[in-house]
Amino acid sequence: MNFLIFILVYPLIWLLSILPMRVLYFISDIIFVILYYILGYRKKVVRNNLKIAFPERSSEELLIIEKKTFHHFIDIFMEMMKSFTISEKEIAKRFVFKNPQLINEIYKNGKSVILMAGHYANWEWATLYISKVVDHTAYGAYQKIQNKYFDDKIKESRKRFNSNLVQSSRFIRIMHQHKTSNQLSLYGLLSDQSPMLSKTNYWNYFMGVKVPIRNGPEMLAKRYDIPVVFMDTKRVKRGYYESSFKVLAEKPKDFKDYQITEMFTQELEKQIRTKPEFYFWTHKRFKHMGKEKI
Repeated sequence: MNFLIFILVYPLIWLLSILPMRVLYFISDIIFVILYYILGYRKKVVRNNLKIAFPERSSEELLIIEKKTFHHFIDIFMEMMKSFTISEKEIAKRFVFKNPQLINEIYKNGKSVILMAGHYANWEWATLYISKVVDHTAYGAYQKIQNKYFDDKIKESRKRFNSNLVQSSRFIRIMHQHKTSNQLSLYGLLSDQSPMLSKTNYWNYFMGVKVPIRNGPEMLAKRYDIPVVFMDTKRVKRGYYESSFKVLAEKPKDFKDYQITEMFTQELEKQIRTKPEFYFWTHKRFKHMGKEKI
């Protein structure tokens, strides 16, 4: 059944991916009208998230952000489709890394890097193309798709640009292997997902709300003595992005517990407050608020 679904759906994805970006954005505009005005997909989730995160904003302001959020949400999926066939020349034009020398200097010093980022702007293109601008071999943590044929195709598309996807459940094992063999790698970790309450050991404020926060990247950085870098991505205009890097912790073992995680959260919040419409508000970001056990 999985193979049947794949051979029926993937040709459509491939056909979409070879279309020019201007055509994909035209399709995106049509889907926006259907998704937002007719189906109302996750509209309540986005609206509730925005009200919680920006209590100081008026209803009119929040409505503008809400609509822009859905426009961007659909654009990202169009851009993800494009990832299957986009050329190196085109992605180099559309996604610019402003200071990769910061990462490469860490490589020269014989260190791997843990790269922390949130679901902001276009993280997909960042992970797709980053191996072309840094000296490290890049690995990104991801959740395996149940359909193995789609899963294999996505990993194959990343391989075109020398990036590697690794199941989150296998990530620590891979990091340990690299540490043992002295392989210098860049580990991309999207670190803003809400953790399971049963696995939560750290709570702090995000967008003014006390919520459980993942501290796995910090724990791994300290365990393997890996510098931590924040990736700040901005959308320049539709279909064009630029990322810059900022070192959070060159020597993570010198920092107090949770300090690096707090620094990341502050950077992410600063990023979101600048242009909130480019954050993925379609997930329940505050579903555990008020559940902290005193």
